[in-house]
Amino acid sequence: MLRLTGGSGTAFAREVASRMVSDAGHEATPVVAGCEPEPEIAALLAALTEREAAVSARELAVSDEIVALERAREEVAREMAALKSAEAQLEETLALADGAAENDLAKLTRMYEVMKPKEAAALFAEMDPVFAAGFLGRMQPERAAAVLAGMEPKAAYTLSLILAGRNGAVPTE
Repeated sequence: MLRLTGGSGTAFAREVASRMVSDAGHEATPVVAGCEPEPEIAALLAALTEREAAVSARELAVSDEIVALERAREEVAREMAALKSAEAQLEETLALADGAAENDLAKLTRMYEVMKPKEAAALFAEMDPVFAAGFLGRMQPERAAAVLAGMEPKAAYTLSLILAGRNGAVPTE
């Protein structure tokens, strides 16, 4: 009959709904006049509410950690790119330095080759034997033989031993 009278059913529904919504805007247990929820149910509801708040706080913390990890990942990627770039530049510089050193050694070796053998022999006799043997090993065999022939026999023998033993420690297989 209330439905038939018009707006009274709607008013009744609004009153019940307003009693079910608490001040904070969350749904609450319906308050029926003179009836409190059982203590076990109230404790369970309180525990669930507390658990929901803890889960929400944890979700927020995890979200913040994910953002921080993404930033760290981006920073690591930038650093890796910078390191790869620096490594490429270093390799390029080392290649240039190796090339320049090899060019210098080749020029110096060629200068010793074009010297008169007696003059080169006198110069090689003054050098450290290992250093002199390095140049002799790079020279054309005929030129190196002429320089060794112009040296004192003991010095020529020392340089020959160094040349012969240079690759003795290299594995054969």
